[in-house]
Amino acid sequence: MSTVGTRIAIAAPVVAAAREYAEAIVSELVGVKAVVVATTDGFDVVTAARGDIDAARVAALASSIAAIGEVVSSEARLGASRCVTIETDSGFAVAYRVARADLPLVIKVLAGPDAVLAQVKYRASAAAHALEIA
Repeated sequence: MSTVGTRIAIAAPVVAAAREYAEAIVSELVGVKAVVVATTDGFDVVTAARGDIDAARVAALASSIAAIGEVVSSEARLGASRCVTIETDSGFAVAYRVARADLPLVIKVLAGPDAVLAQVKYRASAAAHALEIA
């Protein structure tokens, strides 16, 4: 078991799988600056990044963004939220929900303007699905 923060235990195979997916997304996709896998209550599980990043802060923001997606989708009666995308002047961020029965997670991808949104969403979605069953 791996401990995140001081109170959450995550099975080692889940952490290993999360690390593998995060590192692959960062290394294989142009423009991706960071991938943070976090618990839905904001604790960093795994981070892969090009350069410095405040993983704890990104994890906290990812959980907040995922929660906002849940509220919006619920209020609009659109079903369960899977992804929230934020486009900015300098790139974009996507947050994918990982609906694990034991511990729900969020995958947050930060990307610059040279990244291709469809590629990032495809890879993050595939990682989220794989981590749901890992």
